Amino acid sequence: MRSTFFWATVCSWFVAVVTLAAPAQPVYRIASPDKQTQFDVQVDARQRLVYRVIQAGKTVVGPSVLGFRLNELTIGQQTVLGGMRQRTHREQIKWPLGENDIIRNHYTEMSVQARSAGVAYTLVVRVFDGSVAFRYVLPNTSAPGVIRQELTSFDLGEDYTIYQYNEESVFTPTSLSALHKTCDFPATLTNGRLYLSIGEADNQSYTKAVLARADSPHALTLAFGRDSVRTSGPFVSPWRTISVATSAIGLHQFSDLALRLCPPPRAGVPGWIKPGKLIRAALTTQGGLDCIDFAAAHGFNYIMFDAGWYGAEFRSSSDPTQVIPAIDMPRVIQYGKDKGRTGQPIGVILYVNRVGLRAKLDTILPLYRRWGVAGLKFGFVDGLSHEGLNWLIPAIKKVYDHGFVLNIHDNYKPTGLSRTYPNLLTQEGIRGNENNPDAFHNTVLPFTRFVGGAADYTFCYPNANEQFSDNLLKTKLQVTKGQQLALTVVYFSPLQAMLWYGNPVHYTNEVELEVFARVPTVWNESHYLTGEIGRHVSVARRKGNTWYVGTVAGLTDWQGTIPLSFLPKGKRYVATVYEDDGGGSIQKRSVTLTGGQAWPVRIKARGGQVIMLQTL
Repeated sequence: MRSTFFWATVCSWFVAVVTLAAPAQPVYRIASPDKQTQFDVQVDARQRLVYRVIQAGKTVVGPSVLGFRLNELTIGQQTVLGGMRQRTHREQIKWPLGENDIIRNHYTEMSVQARSAGVAYTLVVRVFDGSVAFRYVLPNTSAPGVIRQELTSFDLGEDYTIYQYNEESVFTPTSLSALHKTCDFPATLTNGRLYLSIGEADNQSYTKAVLARADSPHALTLAFGRDSVRTSGPFVSPWRTISVATSAIGLHQFSDLALRLCPPPRAGVPGWIKPGKLIRAALTTQGGLDCIDFAAAHGFNYIMFDAGWYGAEFRSSSDPTQVIPAIDMPRVIQYGKDKGRTGQPIGVILYVNRVGLRAKLDTILPLYRRWGVAGLKFGFVDGLSHEGLNWLIPAIKKVYDHGFVLNIHDNYKPTGLSRTYPNLLTQEGIRGNENNPDAFHNTVLPFTRFVGGAADYTFCYPNANEQFSDNLLKTKLQVTKGQQLALTVVYFSPLQAMLWYGNPVHYTNEVELEVFARVPTVWNESHYLTGEIGRHVSVARRKGNTWYVGTVAGLTDWQGTIPLSFLPKGKRYVATVYEDDGGGSIQKRSVTLTGGQAWPVRIKARGGQVIMLQTL
């Protein structure tokens, strides 16, 4: 386990050593750079370590219990506080794989020394503008042990609505007082005035934790999903984070918080890490060649051979070093490289599931390098337990060290480790398009799961062979084509799977494909313009000199205006608009507009619109 790396970069330090005076113990207080967010920690009358979060002068969380159960000891009870150290940190992170190419990482940090049940430990707290993060640190002298439970709680003091979900489920808005299920991180809550996101960051050797209702009807506590956590030597828990906004769209400013809380890569972001779009190939040589031709013609960067390319994926007899006879892998890989002679090569990504990964990871990584593979997709890994994460995080590092981009599917959710291992371009941990979610789900995701980081939604856009009725695909989709196109702008993933179920030879409507061909997957600048959870959302993103605006409606029609304040006032633009035509297809039109004005929208339920803006 690494030591407390977060003390490495220091802008300014001061030390406050407190002499304890009976019977009172100190209250340690720290404020954000803008002084609007405050975190207090103290020992309460019952000798428990507790904290409060205050935003703009009003208590949002607290007093709430801190601590954990180590072996048979309850750490956090009968606590005695020692000294406190504080520092400030100001950093601009250049990040070519994100929603913004610069991440502002400004915070104040305090490290509080404490002792409980004979165990010395440190509570480390970072306070950002609008967010707090805290974690527990056990020093080198700690003997091996087992963390059986984390006692961290979040007392909100009043009833909130939580958007409850687990792993890849739908969302169920539930009042805290009626909550009977657990909820995954990141969890979004609102009382109608404030919007909260409770999350985690830098989970490298812990277990999956979830939120459950505490004894108080308006409080949440942490629970372990499957197992306990074994510790040995120095140990740090994941960060627990709380972010506060006064609007639903305000939560977006915290979507990079987990990245800010993770250590940087050893030497910046390597140039071999290429974001982009992929199309999934049929498990034949011709399927791979057809997908490469399509990718080259439509601005895609990768194709992928999914489950089955080395045999039935859950059989131990299936060998990820052996390709099924139907695929000439060397020919397909070379064909992709040849397509790059006049541009970017088309890389091949290979899927390997848990059975194959556990058996042969150290064998396949150098082998796939010799083959010329560009990346891997992990399938059905265990992101739910201490044992599973203890295997997974070193595996991510091995894939990074061997020079592959990586996509992790199924239950794994991000905790910011893409900053430490930037080859980890995306992950699933989301109910994606292959599960046919409705427009409510689609308009909840930007304010919930996407606050935690990138997600591979696996777009299942229909092709010319599929029939529509009333704008909706009969057999699969519950939303329109316009919404599908708009979500490619609204949703963020540096590696985004498009046309998931499609045969490329069946995609003939080039007007619709223009959006897939032109939309990037990483951005210079992003703004959430307007939106309400489950009702509608509009997002603007810039790549180079082109702005992209994606707008989608939930289960009811949405009529309103979109502020174009992100554009220079008075500057003229030509707007290319892609939207539903009312008959199951996409219509394209062009209009001229001026920066600073508002854009009127009228979007039918389950529909969407894409605007591309370029200067005149």
